[in-house]
Amino acid sequence: MSKTKTAFFCSNCGQESAKWLGKCPSCQEWNTFVEEVIERGTEKKSSEWKEYSGQTNGIKTISLQQVTSGEEKRIITKDAELNRVLGGGIVLGSIVLIGGEPGIGKSTLFLQASLQLQNIVTLYISGEESEQQIKMRANRLQIINENFFLLTETNTQTIFKEIKKLKPQLVIVDSIQTLQSPYIESAPGSVSQIRESAAELQRFAKESNTPVFLIGHITKDGSIAGPKILEHMVDTVLQFEGDRHYAYRILRTLKNRFGSTSELGIYEMTGGGMKEVTNPSEILITQKEEQLSGVAIAGTMEGIRPLLIEVQALVTQSVYGTPQRTNTGFDLRRLQLLLAVLEKRGGFHFGVKDVFINIAGGLKVEDPSIDLAVLSALLSSYEDTAIPMHTCFAGEVGLSGEIRAVNRIEQRIAEAEKLGFEKIIVSKYNTKGLGGNKFNIEVVPLGKVEELYRYLF
Repeated sequence: MSKTKTAFFCSNCGQESAKWLGKCPSCQEWNTFVEEVIERGTEKKSSEWKEYSGQTNGIKTISLQQVTSGEEKRIITKDAELNRVLGGGIVLGSIVLIGGEPGIGKSTLFLQASLQLQNIVTLYISGEESEQQIKMRANRLQIINENFFLLTETNTQTIFKEIKKLKPQLVIVDSIQTLQSPYIESAPGSVSQIRESAAELQRFAKESNTPVFLIGHITKDGSIAGPKILEHMVDTVLQFEGDRHYAYRILRTLKNRFGSTSELGIYEMTGGGMKEVTNPSEILITQKEEQLSGVAIAGTMEGIRPLLIEVQALVTQSVYGTPQRTNTGFDLRRLQLLLAVLEKRGGFHFGVKDVFINIAGGLKVEDPSIDLAVLSALLSSYEDTAIPMHTCFAGEVGLSGEIRAVNRIEQRIAEAEKLGFEKIIVSKYNTKGLGGNKFNIEVVPLGKVEELYRYLF
């Protein structure tokens, strides 16, 4: 009998080593190497899917000029938000990885999206749930689809036998961490198993031109579990996020070979499944009876989509020696930078105040154009004076106190006008390309933080 082969793998990044190491040379993490049994079979065929897709051409080197370029064929789903995030639909032969917290709704979202594809033969492979559990969820969604098939199996070779019989046009795997390849002897969920199972599915997707969705687990710090190579192997990486206590969920693109990585889909979790939110600005702005201090509306962009979001600030006298800086959905270092600008350029003493910032609706915003709204909310709470209700802001703030121009200003102004705002405060450097009577909203151009304070208060 041949000797059992083992190797050591870093559980953080997937680096392989012949012996145990205390520190991973690739990702510099300590004590992450684990020993795994690797016993590779020799009967793997590299081109077993060529006949499946009707391609019989041999491998040969060709000139780039000889390659015929055409528009990627896409499957357009009934879910407009998913289409947008994927860059316009599901590309044939693509492999997509989706990560998210447990219970956030990953399985529900993709079960719903695949059930709505009435003319596409879909195979849903589940290694975590029984057929009865999936049927219960499908009953809750109240969608009937004759072309939807289930398979509860974790062995990759059994899965491929069923795929050859059914010939599906879309494959969904829930989840990649439960799959087990017979060519590797380690346990399911180990680094080598995830890598081998993903490689087999990738080979199937590319050679048979069938799109594959892989649902993945995430670690406690929010990154996708398993080796980093998993994210490199796939074409698109999606992150499904949101607070469990809020009804809203956000589908983000972290990597996309077929479209923009700055796209965003917003859903509302209901008893009947995931409902698309077509106008997110309305849900992100609180409908208030009276004017309140410390609230400002920011015109931001997520991908090509303009959003109006509510920024809430609270400035209070510090009770303890060290003032607190607490924020939700906004970068803490950016907040400290804005407070320093107000202290230096405006003469406001925030050094003795506790400062709290919250982006309403559970959103995390990285767009620097919300600086002006954050600054206005801070000043409003500091002075305890409400900002006029129908005013919104779009501008970045520099260290010298100047209000800097932001991109796509016309889309932001149009969104504010659509939602009934009367004024939008922007940088004066943004007004060069704007037509005078183009909008029915008053555009107020300002150049400095001091001018903003004088204008508002």
